[in-house]
Amino acid sequence: MFEVDLFPEEVNSTEHPKAREFKKVLEAVAADFQCTLLSFEVDHGTVSFVFDSDELNAEILRVLEEK
Repeated sequence: MFEVDLFPEEVNSTEHPKAREFKKVLEAVAADFQCTLLSFEVDHGTVSFVFDSDELNAEILRVLEEK
């Protein structure tokens, strides 16, 4: 599972507009990799998510390590 501090702390729900928009992006990425977004949670600005693709997970790790 990936955990990323992405939003301000007041974004504390998957129903928040910013969180919903980011979830759409993740679902589009999952579709591109022909996999599924298994989990998506938001807790005080921290987004947690996981895909069922080793290839996509490795790509995300590579991108996060570059930051």
